[in-house]
Amino acid sequence: MFFATGFFSGRIPFAPGTFGTIAAIPFALVLLIIPSSFYGIYITGLILVAIYFADQAEKILGKKDPGCIVIDEIAGYVVTLSMVPVNIYTLVAGFFIFRFFDIVKFGPVRYFEENFSGGAGVVLDDIMAGIFSAVVLRILYLSGIF
Repeated sequence: MFFATGFFSGRIPFAPGTFGTIAAIPFALVLLIIPSSFYGIYITGLILVAIYFADQAEKILGKKDPGCIVIDEIAGYVVTLSMVPVNIYTLVAGFFIFRFFDIVKFGPVRYFEENFSGGAGVVLDDIMAGIFSAVVLRILYLSGIF
């Protein structure tokens, strides 16, 4: 539960997803210290661990995708920052862009939320939100905003 709730940040009674995304910042900062050639391995491992812990937490809590599980936000936020250099500007912009896509859940994001169960159902919609966020953040970066 400690990991599934983002070190208990998901237990904060209001905006657990937002606090879970804040808890993701150290995981995003790992992108500063590993070679970019290892990003895929790091992110894949993080997603698989997130699916496992989310699945176990759902079983413990006996609820489908309870708000206190925020390890999915951690994985999604790291995906968001995977296509740009990590700095204060991309951290902040990525945070807001990811929260937007995670909350709105349009199209493919909602599809993954509604059509998968267990840990995969908890995590994959946030990965899709992270992919959309990464693309938007990359476009903003290439346009010279950061």
